[in-house]
Amino acid sequence: MIYLKSENEIKLMRESARLVSMTHAEVAKYVKPGIETRKLDQVAEEYIKKNNARPAFKGYGPRRNPFPGTLCISVNEQVVHGFPGEYKLKENDIVSIDCGVEKNGYFGDVAYTYVVGECDEETMRLLTTTMESLYKGIGNAVHGKKIGDISNAVQMHCEEQGYGVVRDLVGHGLGRSLHEDPAVPNYGRSGSGKRLRSGMTLAIEPMINMGSWKVKTLKDGWTIVTADDSKSAHYEHDVVVREGNAEILSTFEYIEEITKIRIDQLEVHG
Repeated sequence: MIYLKSENEIKLMRESARLVSMTHAEVAKYVKPGIETRKLDQVAEEYIKKNNARPAFKGYGPRRNPFPGTLCISVNEQVVHGFPGEYKLKENDIVSIDCGVEKNGYFGDVAYTYVVGECDEETMRLLTTTMESLYKGIGNAVHGKKIGDISNAVQMHCEEQGYGVVRDLVGHGLGRSLHEDPAVPNYGRSGSGKRLRSGMTLAIEPMINMGSWKVKTLKDGWTIVTADDSKSAHYEHDVVVREGNAEILSTFEYIEEITKIRIDQLEVHG
């Protein structure tokens, strides 16, 4: 069942998405060589609770194996769902941080891949392409188009650069639940899938590998890694389907104020 949101519901979702975006900025202050990833998780949880919201990921999942952290922290070959822990970030690592909150009954869900210290050109090209594909997907999240138009835009842009588009994991609807219908794959055929309608709210999130698209799950039951140990990048925005142009509820601007990097504007393809 796909739920179309009222303008009042979208207002509440905008608040949740803004809080996630601001939480990312708080965490970004600490993304440096030598920091333990559990410290990043602690910073996020404290900030979310201080802002009268609930971490959406902590305790999520099956009762026998719920997710243990506020953040999914996935380093280098880890694609998504990595656990916060004792690992210390190193120079030239990339770290995908996925954060979700519930506030006033509505969810926000945003992911961003950070550069730790300096970063080589090959890795930066992966990040740039992945972020570009996110906005190309969002450009197709408009009334009257179909889910496949979003999916195909992401896939074509990344595969043209030689990257693997993860197929085992997808974006999703968002609202009163963290995961709602419809699923939003990052690969597919234009003109296929469910028709987009104004008021649909989506979390669009390309997960792109430097090598093969294939992935595997570690023994913890959560952490997804690339099958060939290549690096992976991940960006996610919360979006409202509108007529003409999609509305992006979340923002990377708070992060960029801290990192001083505009990944989507870097010139690395030439």
